[in-house]
Amino acid sequence: MNETIEQDILDHLTFVYGPDSAGTVLAKLKKRLADFQKDHPDLAQPLAPNDRVTQADSILITYGDQIQEPDKAPLRSLAEVLDQHLQGVISSVHLLPFYPYSSDDGFSVIDYKAIYPGWGEWSDVAAIGQNFRLMFDAVINHVSAESAWFQSFLKGEKKYAGYFIVVEPGTDLSSITRPRTSPLLTPVETSSGVQHVWTTFSADQIDLNYKNPEVLLDIVDVLLFYIHHGAEFIRLDAIAYMWKEIGTASIHLPQVHRLIQLFRSILDAIAPNVLLITETNVPHRENISYFGDGANEAQMVYNFSLPPLILHTFHTGDATVMQDWAANREELPETATFFNFIASHDGIGVRPAEGLLAPPDIQRLADKTLAHGGQVSYKTNSDGSKSPYELNITLFDALSDPNAGESIELQIDRFMASQAIMLAMAGVPGIYVHSLFGSHNDLTGMAETGRARTINRQKWLRGELEAVLASPESYSYKIFQRYVALLRTRSSQPAFHPNGDQQIISANPAIFALVRLSPDRQESVVCVHNVTAEAQFLEADLSGLVQTDSARDLFTDRQVLLEGGVLRLTVEPYGVKWLAA
Repeated sequence: MNETIEQDILDHLTFVYGPDSAGTVLAKLKKRLADFQKDHPDLAQPLAPNDRVTQADSILITYGDQIQEPDKAPLRSLAEVLDQHLQGVISSVHLLPFYPYSSDDGFSVIDYKAIYPGWGEWSDVAAIGQNFRLMFDAVINHVSAESAWFQSFLKGEKKYAGYFIVVEPGTDLSSITRPRTSPLLTPVETSSGVQHVWTTFSADQIDLNYKNPEVLLDIVDVLLFYIHHGAEFIRLDAIAYMWKEIGTASIHLPQVHRLIQLFRSILDAIAPNVLLITETNVPHRENISYFGDGANEAQMVYNFSLPPLILHTFHTGDATVMQDWAANREELPETATFFNFIASHDGIGVRPAEGLLAPPDIQRLADKTLAHGGQVSYKTNSDGSKSPYELNITLFDALSDPNAGESIELQIDRFMASQAIMLAMAGVPGIYVHSLFGSHNDLTGMAETGRARTINRQKWLRGELEAVLASPESYSYKIFQRYVALLRTRSSQPAFHPNGDQQIISANPAIFALVRLSPDRQESVVCVHNVTAEAQFLEADLSGLVQTDSARDLFTDRQVLLEGGVLRLTVEPYGVKWLAA
């Protein structure tokens, strides 16, 4: 470890734990990092920032048991299906928590370093990593009530006495930001009587106490373990709530940012090509704070405002709000970029639309969700009222009413236009596995579990999935083939590099259009997306952006003239044109 990074780490530790404790914690940390470097010297060589992620990178979001078949570990089945259908199309795979868990479909972790019983072995994870880059979840705000750490706390074992946050009932917690309607404190029976522990998300998800540096050291061990097993991206789940201070909102506190900066310094020292990605489902300004100064915190931040803005755009047939938002996108250095997504294992968060959409517009998103067969989850506000927090629905059904009587072809066109916008925007695209096939709401699954999020988490039998992919008449086959074409086209164009420039064209509110430029500004693609069910005409002066008199449609190979630098183009309903200039 060089002296600069060591000093950075000491500064972070001093800020969080004070000068009296920082040196002791640093000594313990240095021992761990030295042992890791000795075992993994190959990970210490940094790539140039522009090479860490490129236009060829896209990340598939999937559960480890997403694809199932008799007498085979689901991680093995997943590896085989990915190799067969997505090798060379998708670069990376985000494996949602595949550790032993007790609730929340994986996000209540019992053992950070094990694989869920029956799902496979670490060798199966390595098999996926042979052809795909890997993203692991670090669910480090909380652990399962069934975890060994918490069970040891209940038994009164001295080491774990300070691992969790105990609060006296009756304490004024009204200032705390709540992402759920469940109680913040959960009573538990311990060897010394009933104690009330902090539970931000549920009674089964017990928050860790990072004021205890031993917790930090154990979590660093977990992160190093994940890197040892091939993780090139580490997703910091619910990280905004990591540090608690009674009397504050206990979200986005300075200690949270310094701990993420500490993780970044550690990675810079021992594995600089491993990227941190923060999951903070909050309004845009708060969300982007996790870039830090662009070089000292997360390399990627979830673009949480994109999903609700996409829905609003297609529901209204008006891209004005999204155009304005995207036109004012933050300038980021080459060391940072957005993680663009519009569907995930969770629902569609609407808090990130605060300040971008008016409250009546957010309520209309909730009303549309209910009308399309979905559910709406709520959060508790500081005044005791409730407001929409998350839309629980598959993206395909969120965009198209299943009962509207529209042709499936029109619904597919609408859906693919939404995906094309995400793929065209500056950043790395994250693609939820259900978006590859246009999955409908899993109403049966939701009824079985009683949980709204299950509507968007259906698992598949491999034989049924393979049958769909072998049937050109099925709508899922059509979506999958079009998605593959989009991804192959994107990866072939340097203009789609995450660090390339993005310029919004605001010529017609019915069309979301932008120009992407390669980092060296030598190549450009004009991306045009009709967000309505009617043909639309676009006339835009691109003379200041594109130095050519013609462009080639990347999907049809046809030439499009730009007379005097002006693009004139009619775009079919929900049509997508990517024009290489």
